[in-house]
Amino acid sequence: MQHPLSLYNTLTRQKAPFEPLNAPFVGVYLCGPTVYNEAHIGNARGPVVFDVLTRYLRFLGYTVRYVRNITDVGHLEGDADEGEDKIGKIARARKVEPMQVAEGYTNLYEDHVAALGCLPPDITPRASGHIIEQIQMIEEIIRNGFAYESNGSVYFDVPAYNAAGRNYGKLSNRVVEELLAGSRENLAGQDEKRSPLDFALWKRADERHLMRWPSPWSDGFPGWHLECSAMSRKYLGDEFDIHGGGLDLMFPHHECEIAQSQACNHPTNEARVWMHNNMITVNGQKMSKSLGNFITISQLFEGTNTTLAQAYSPMTARFFLLQAHYRSTVDITDEGLQAARKGYRKLMNGLRLLDKLNEASLSPEVIKSRTVEPLTEGQAPDTTKGDAELRKLVADCFAGLNDDLNTAKAIASLFNLLRKLNGFFANLATLATVSAAALQEATEAYRVLVTDILGLVDEPRAKAEDLLRLTLEFYQEAKVTKAYDKVDQIRAALKEQGIVVKDTKAGIDWAYSEE
Repeated sequence: MQHPLSLYNTLTRQKAPFEPLNAPFVGVYLCGPTVYNEAHIGNARGPVVFDVLTRYLRFLGYTVRYVRNITDVGHLEGDADEGEDKIGKIARARKVEPMQVAEGYTNLYEDHVAALGCLPPDITPRASGHIIEQIQMIEEIIRNGFAYESNGSVYFDVPAYNAAGRNYGKLSNRVVEELLAGSRENLAGQDEKRSPLDFALWKRADERHLMRWPSPWSDGFPGWHLECSAMSRKYLGDEFDIHGGGLDLMFPHHECEIAQSQACNHPTNEARVWMHNNMITVNGQKMSKSLGNFITISQLFEGTNTTLAQAYSPMTARFFLLQAHYRSTVDITDEGLQAARKGYRKLMNGLRLLDKLNEASLSPEVIKSRTVEPLTEGQAPDTTKGDAELRKLVADCFAGLNDDLNTAKAIASLFNLLRKLNGFFANLATLATVSAAALQEATEAYRVLVTDILGLVDEPRAKAEDLLRLTLEFYQEAKVTKAYDKVDQIRAALKEQGIVVKDTKAGIDWAYSEE
């Protein structure tokens, strides 16, 4: 690589070369969903972005441990410390167990991100499965003087934390005095807290709360922020390389995570690099249920949302999200998605050319035409200029990825490379301007970039039932015209696919072969 991978760190507000703590090992943690409803298209962006990041890190030779959690308890309404658990509220309304709600939406979420081409994380921890680790972390924070128990609940002591020289607000660039000024009125009804900035590490469960566990302080449940700190520490250590999530999680969620990790026995910022993907808008407006432009992933795939005119395939959606740099906003529109579908299909058509180009490059005609004038024995034709141009097009693709995972730049460069490859295919004689080795490098790089790193794969264009119906129509036509050789060919071809043609009094039908 000409350029090392550089990443923008929200914590430092700077872009810097990525240097793992313990190369070649890299730990990556992404905040996953709270599984109380179906994920919307905004929830898809983080998994797609960090799927590309982990794919690229592995391409660069790193051994990655990628952790993406499931929040199935402790996330209260309004992201606050009061109110009902989001999952518990749905469970109460449906008269089912909370874990039925969590399990159903977890399975749906994982199906959707898999359809979007995201490889499964190495570890998918659930908050409800790590209560012991969370209780241990709270005990550690209390012993260090940064938390207190109040009426069975435990709160993180932000003033004590800052008095010890720590800096609550350093990730989000929030000033504590300003936060206090804007939050005093919110202390009403939260008299358990010493300061309105304090946040829950453990909450005593009231009679309404369906999910509860025993602890040294009460039967209750963990705070939302604590879960990710405890799970990331268990699987990635006190300090690890990269922590990701949506920009909306930077405060208070990620800010609180850092404070919790700083308050433990081995104080760290939890992750060395904090990466935040930006938000999604719909037709220029913030997506919200009140505006009626809230689009779930299912609705995007099935075309059942009135905001959009049609359905869009998972790979179209993935390509659409990757057309923008992850720190930029993405605006969902029909026009944008339709353009993305065209772009995605162009890349797929490019994949179909690669083997043909390499085969043509080794043909006697091209080999002969590379020789502009008679060569002396042992002399090779001069393709230096053509090879350099081709390798520069490839290098530009990787330069985009190395520049803070700028998939927008990488895709633009990829289309420049595709334009060159298409030019070769349109006029095979021009293959003489490059060596077979340089072409092989370029086609392999194209394949790796599209499929292995960007994670774009070909999607079926037609439905098997429709193709079978069309084939049977050709079969019927061949019978009517007594073209029995075609009848036999169609029968034999379908039989190879496990399909038997059945001529009945009611017409032509088919069945699965039972042989």
